[in-house]
Amino acid sequence: MKIIMLGPPGAGKGTQAKRIVEKYGIPHVSTGDILRKNVREQTELGKRAQAYMDDGALVPDDVVVGMVNDRISEPDCRKGFILDGYPRTLDQAEALSDTITNLFEKDIDLVLDLSVDADLLVNRATGRRTCRACGAMFHVEHNTSKMEGVCDKCGGELYQRDDDREATIIKRLEVYENQANALRFYYSTMGALRMVNGSQSVDDITQTIFEILDG
Repeated sequence: MKIIMLGPPGAGKGTQAKRIVEKYGIPHVSTGDILRKNVREQTELGKRAQAYMDDGALVPDDVVVGMVNDRISEPDCRKGFILDGYPRTLDQAEALSDTITNLFEKDIDLVLDLSVDADLLVNRATGRRTCRACGAMFHVEHNTSKMEGVCDKCGGELYQRDDDREATIIKRLEVYENQANALRFYYSTMGALRMVNGSQSVDDITQTIFEILDG
């Protein structure tokens, strides 16, 4: 079971990926986790990534692709995996297809695309509040703290991160959609794409995904 989880920032990909992992026992492959691990362990790819990050530049495709290829080549991925946040571009998708076909003699099995109304995503993001001290997250509507502006866990100050401001979120969504359209077309031609209504409750989204996976 080789799965890709697509969806815009704030769609809940990570939450759903964790639930898939718990039920089906396949590894959760996150590009963020892979990048941090390679940098921490100072692998060759990690050193290259660190150089770009130190300059404030984006880590180039060939480095990210190399890290993902190494990860899905590990023994625990032989029975399948779920990719969260990757691929982001058509070039990455094509490189991933080549690697998976070489490793498994068969391309990706399923691409789950969480579709969420843009207004809802903006509301989710702009309402987030983060603790300066411990990093705990709250929401002004859906997960409020007991005392406004104060973290329930450690008493630290809650604040709105710059990347949770409306203008930033809207720009990120525009960039995502431009990239996602190419990915949707690519995976739809393979017959692997399944759209999931990500505006449902978390549990309803999970149920929809499980029905697709078990179908």
